[in-house]
Amino acid sequence: MTAQLIDGKLIAQQVRDEVAAKVAKRTAAGKSQPTLATVLVGERVDSATYVRSKGKACEELGMGSVSHNLPADISQAELEKVIMSLNADKSVHGILVQLPLPSHLDEERVLQLISIEKDVDGFSPLNIGRLAQKGREPLFVPCTPYGCIYLLEKVGVKIEGSNAVVLGRSNIVGMPAALLLIGKNATVTVCHSRTKDIAAVVREADILIAAIGKTEFVRGDWIKPGAAVIDVGINSKPDATKKSGYRLVGDVHFDEAKEVAGFITPVPGGVGPMTIAMLMNNTYRAAEIQDK
Repeated sequence: MTAQLIDGKLIAQQVRDEVAAKVAKRTAAGKSQPTLATVLVGERVDSATYVRSKGKACEELGMGSVSHNLPADISQAELEKVIMSLNADKSVHGILVQLPLPSHLDEERVLQLISIEKDVDGFSPLNIGRLAQKGREPLFVPCTPYGCIYLLEKVGVKIEGSNAVVLGRSNIVGMPAALLLIGKNATVTVCHSRTKDIAAVVREADILIAAIGKTEFVRGDWIKPGAAVIDVGINSKPDATKKSGYRLVGDVHFDEAKEVAGFITPVPGGVGPMTIAMLMNNTYRAAEIQDK
């Protein structure tokens, strides 16, 4: 294996330990416990799993958590009422609405309603707008892209002046990741389903962030020798040797790419743990902001 493995589990635990220490110092000083409110609409198994893991992380770090599990057929007005009540609740510092919402609900309207000081997911148009503007800082950066950039910096990858390619243009990962890289003075290309000859574009990348949602889409011969590869994808691949009948793989063909890349994240154990770590960091930050 040529590439240095980027251990997301280890780095995420370091972030969590730092947040736990700051939370302990804060509460010891008599300040309120940073508290995250999660809003889950419906009974999607994956969404429920994510919400439980966020609550567990809060507990482990000495933070508070409040769960609102709402029926799938809730009306727009009723959901908005829940968001507004959380905005007004001074004991709640962060609000996270688990996406996607059922199709009858206006997702954009819901995200716009969240107070910018409690937008720990970083999805508010105000936060994204600030992220996109030179010389302005968002209060919160979306957690998964934030984790991607943190991993690159932690292992010493030089971002400034590099050619960076982002595969995927989602509001949750691709676009904010591209904006973060631009903010750190990389030259950024965003690829998507209409991009001509994606392989040729990827071959020019010093840094590749793959968030396209396609199983092992990026092959080893697409990777520039020595490039840093951050794989955001989580895809199920049939595997008869596993009890479950499948295994998790990324958007990058790991076994091929690891022989060419300089740095690479595994799946699982790469970006995934960073998302919750950064959410915990954002929630602590929200409590500090609201004290002012």
